[in-house]
Amino acid sequence: MPENPTNKKTEPCSDHPPRAVPCVSSDRILQTFNVSQLRDTLMNVVLRAGDSDFPCHRAALSAGSTYFRALFAGGGPQEDVIPLPQASPGFLGLFLDHLYGAGVSLLEEEAAALLALSDLLGVIPLREACANFLEGRLGPENCLAFLRLAQTFSLPSLAEGSRRVLCQAFPEVSFQPEFLELELAQVAELLADESLAVAREETVFEAAMRWVRHDPPARCGQLPYLLERVRLPLLAPAYFLEKVETDEMIQASRECHPLLLEARQCFILGREGSSWRATPRRFMDVAEVIVVVGGCDRTGLLTLPFAGAYHPWSHQWKTLPSVPGCTKSEFAMCTMKNDVYLSGGHIHSRDLWMFLSQLQTWVRAASLNEGRWRHKMTVLQGRLYAVGGFDGVRRLGSVECYDPFSNTWAPVAPLLEAVSSAAVVACRKKLYVIGGAVDDSANTDQVQCFDPGEDKWSLLSPAPFTQRCIEAVALDDIIYVVGGLLSKIFSYDPRRDLWAEAASLPGPLESCGVTVCGRRIYVLGGRDSRGEGTDKTFTFDPLSGHLENQQPLQRCTSAHGCVTILQHLGQGQTYPNGQGRPS
Repeated sequence: MPENPTNKKTEPCSDHPPRAVPCVSSDRILQTFNVSQLRDTLMNVVLRAGDSDFPCHRAALSAGSTYFRALFAGGGPQEDVIPLPQASPGFLGLFLDHLYGAGVSLLEEEAAALLALSDLLGVIPLREACANFLEGRLGPENCLAFLRLAQTFSLPSLAEGSRRVLCQAFPEVSFQPEFLELELAQVAELLADESLAVAREETVFEAAMRWVRHDPPARCGQLPYLLERVRLPLLAPAYFLEKVETDEMIQASRECHPLLLEARQCFILGREGSSWRATPRRFMDVAEVIVVVGGCDRTGLLTLPFAGAYHPWSHQWKTLPSVPGCTKSEFAMCTMKNDVYLSGGHIHSRDLWMFLSQLQTWVRAASLNEGRWRHKMTVLQGRLYAVGGFDGVRRLGSVECYDPFSNTWAPVAPLLEAVSSAAVVACRKKLYVIGGAVDDSANTDQVQCFDPGEDKWSLLSPAPFTQRCIEAVALDDIIYVVGGLLSKIFSYDPRRDLWAEAASLPGPLESCGVTVCGRRIYVLGGRDSRGEGTDKTFTFDPLSGHLENQQPLQRCTSAHGCVTILQHLGQGQTYPNGQGRPS
């Protein structure tokens, strides 16, 4: 058995005691060795590392190493001494101990070097054993080094584990010297990762700025590229004013100014029309939740008083206070500055209720000028618009605008075509009214567009359907329409005035709840073609085009309110993987 000529004993650290790395199968080596002796085709050889020699058997080396098997096969070189300048004597000794069937206790640095040597000499089982050994020692202090090692030697499991630890311990890892030496692409990918376990976005911003300031002359020009991946709208407004707006490096970069403007608009207007940067990361102490209010039961005859908030990551429901007064259905509901607004719910209703998300209570706001039912509301540039509807006799063409600062409603230009149960959505600073009912038996395919700057409506390309009881949401400047017993999700690009089919549905639905949460479109409940309510929920991802079933609603519901707001998570609330809220 070869010996380690260094005879070096390394004291194990108290936190990570050495462990034996599994050896290559000695049965396989000895079997090949005995056959080779009988045939007398392989002879003994000496491996030389530095000034140390290691007597070995060609048969044993060939059995355990693809490198030596190729070297000795087919009448290869028959030198008695083979130099290995890539190997140090100590690690070549460890390598041969494993090759001959002995187990050796290792520390992290020994396993890493042994992994490199086994990769070079083609001992795959030893290479994998070293990788598994390192994977079991992963921690915040070594995940960056192990990630580089995994990428160098194409070790997917070790790479995945390193990235997982890196994301889970990002606040700690971002202060390590190794973080400051990462390449630009690596830092950018990390800052954009949805699964960073940070409670607040300030941690991500400060990590980006530390990396840039580590070498300002070389990295100053890369600041806009990194800042695009920081979710500036999620910073505390006071922190943004004090630390971001006044930063000389950021102010000197013209490419950063649009990102600052986007954050300012979000602070003033809320998340209306904002980009993905206003979406919380998965493990933040604030999360997107879906609020579901009222609606009808399975039969469509009974109106429901319930209100609840659903957290998609934990799949947990939280009961919310019910809307005061009588139960409602086919009302209008939307969010503005993270509060929920609800109007209508029965014929001639002029009520406007506001759910204050921080106080978790409903308060009454200024009544509409005109009683509405089966109308829609949406928010555009910090103001609330109530559009169309039904007064029990005729469809309404009137539109009114609510100013939250003065708590007053004012009329704006009426619709070109009066409608009820239409899809209404704000996108790219304009308001779009799609389809809807023009009387009891007829619907329209018209797309009416309102420009608030000109107080004027115009007609665009008609929709590829003529339906009522439809819903629309906007995501990344594209409008998506669902409902009306359509069997597909349709998309509309306002920039090109172009309609397209986005996805096929499992079945036709109408009067369903539709909202955007986690950069995906959620479709909740609704009525099927038989008029029965459903509790089914699914999501649509526009990037992949895939539909995915989700946890059902608590009850069958249709004609309900459905919006997304931000909610601070309480202490002790857990995530799907069992983790608590990040500190």
